Amino acid sequence: MLLGDGDGFVRCACGHRHWGLYGAAGLLLSDPDRGVLLQRRAWWTHHGGTWALPGGAIRSGESPAQAATREAEEEAAIDPAAVRVTATSTEEHVTWRYTTVLATVGAQVRPKEVSRETAELRWVAPDDVPALRLHRDFAAAWPRLRAQLERRLVLVVDAANVVGSRPDGWWRDRAAAAVRLRDRLGALVHIDVPGSHIPVPDADDWCWRPRVLLVVEGRAAGIEPHEDVEVVAARTDGDTAIVDETRRVRTQRPRDHVVVVTADRELRERVRGEGADVLGPSTLLHLLDSQVR
Repeated sequence: MLLGDGDGFVRCACGHRHWGLYGAAGLLLSDPDRGVLLQRRAWWTHHGGTWALPGGAIRSGESPAQAATREAEEEAAIDPAAVRVTATSTEEHVTWRYTTVLATVGAQVRPKEVSRETAELRWVAPDDVPALRLHRDFAAAWPRLRAQLERRLVLVVDAANVVGSRPDGWWRDRAAAAVRLRDRLGALVHIDVPGSHIPVPDADDWCWRPRVLLVVEGRAAGIEPHEDVEVVAARTDGDTAIVDETRRVRTQRPRDHVVVVTADRELRERVRGEGADVLGPSTLLHLLDSQVR
């Protein structure tokens, strides 16, 4: 077999052989109606005959999310455009690392075996996964992965409060300032670098890509949504819209972790009453300044 960029075994400090010169990544794709997508490895592969995630070696210069979605396309014919990455989690083995890429289906996907490495693909209900003959490492990680399957991070941003926290001339054109913030927030959904993310309780070892809701009011209420940012125009005042959005998300998906970005003390207490956490504008802007590329 002709080896490609990144292909090859590494014997790491833990004493095991791992595939991937630059590490490896797997796609944990979930569908609310079908379960999680698992791959049974061909008999001749490393740990052949066991079930695990579609995935493989990371190429040089490739992010774990890019590697996982590329491998899923090569092995299971899954269009990367139909995959919505929500979080990544990396297991460090001193001299090697494996990243699980958590994702949901953003469009209809019909997986099929298109690689010699894939013996079978199957949607499996999460509760039924332990009954399969699992890859050793996947079996050990499954309880931790299972706990995050239905969780998402939702970031609700008080646009007026965040824009107003820096004296950069925003008052000359409030709508343009809101557009600049909107475009910068779009980069948050492409983060997969540990330490450059907004933490989620009980899952701080995951790097979350949030669903971003930007709440605007007044002169900024007419701005258009971004590809990766939803824009919510307040019908009355911004504070009420933020509380309403927080309540709506918490009602529809109780397991989602909602973080509201605002420095307004009264609003912070109101959204905490709805089950949300809060983040100051300076913390968000520092993240955008120093971590987001």
